[in-house]
Amino acid sequence: GRAAAYSAYDGAKTASGRDAIPGHIAVNPEIIPYGTEMYIVSQDGSYVYGYAIAADTGTALMDGLIIADLYFNSYEESCQFGIKDIDIYILE
Repeated sequence: GRAAAYSAYDGAKTASGRDAIPGHIAVNPEIIPYGTEMYIVSQDGSYVYGYAIAADTGTALMDGLIIADLYFNSYEESCQFGIKDIDIYILE
């Protein structure tokens, strides 16, 4: 699927109540339930986000525009990621 990226202010919480930190990503919880553990890489293998937990959600996810929104520490990092086609490997 397609992934975008986002960041938040220090101390922000996700929709599931977890801290907003790298590795806690946004998903549509109707498709990927909160707490699901996964491993994420770009489809071309050029980028590895790595281990992640479904912890947040957003409008683009609920509308089906993207499959995941990957959290980064800063706005700049999220802009550098942009939008990528990714593979998600469910670990549970």
